[in-house]
Amino acid sequence: MRMTRHEQVYQLTFMPTMFPVNCYLVEEEKSLTLIDAAMPGNAEAILKAAKQIGKPITRIVLTHAHGDHIGALDALRKQLTDATVYISARDSRLLNGDRSLDSNEPETPIKGGVPKPGKIATRPDVLLQDGDRVGSLLAIATPGHTPGSMSFLDSRSHALIAGDAFQVRGGIAVSGQVRWKFPFPAMATWNKIESLRSAMKLLKLKPSLLAVGHGDLIVQPEAMMELAIQSASRKLDSVIVH
Repeated sequence: MRMTRHEQVYQLTFMPTMFPVNCYLVEEEKSLTLIDAAMPGNAEAILKAAKQIGKPITRIVLTHAHGDHIGALDALRKQLTDATVYISARDSRLLNGDRSLDSNEPETPIKGGVPKPGKIATRPDVLLQDGDRVGSLLAIATPGHTPGSMSFLDSRSHALIAGDAFQVRGGIAVSGQVRWKFPFPAMATWNKIESLRSAMKLLKLKPSLLAVGHGDLIVQPEAMMELAIQSASRKLDSVIVH
């Protein structure tokens, strides 16, 4: 595992040279918030990183319910029995293995490694809605990769932890846009148009840092985010996103 720090954000990267999977520790005054739970088998490394920082993990926040973001959740919960677990209300259904769509959602199939019903024992304590707060983090609904994907903006530094709303590995891209050097996030994306809308929403926040599920941290990412959005817009036949 590789640990990279930028201000209050610690990026933990597993398999950095092959198939990088990131999760994040966000430092608060007396505690840590873990964003995403990486892959099965990664729990001990995450706990070791927290010990190195010297603060307890008191919150576990999930950007969405794909297997490379929830893999170590059960193992972590067994050791962090007092930690509060958060996920969007919408993706809590995916966490339970329910791939059904709501009547107001685009009828494109949900893709990616969603757990089978009963596979994940941990039940979330808090079901997040757009605009909720988790410590210093603002929860932002960013559907597209999954129907209930969320991103998190640190109100202190404007660092943005965006799950798979963007990818950086293989070249920056909006979720759903294939980068052939690393096509996997695109292959697991539910709806490209919703992804583009969410990416534009995030750009308006003017983040100081972009931290995603796959790829390195980008400091002052606005210009690169804008280029990725322009590319996605062209490939979606100039869809107008309101």
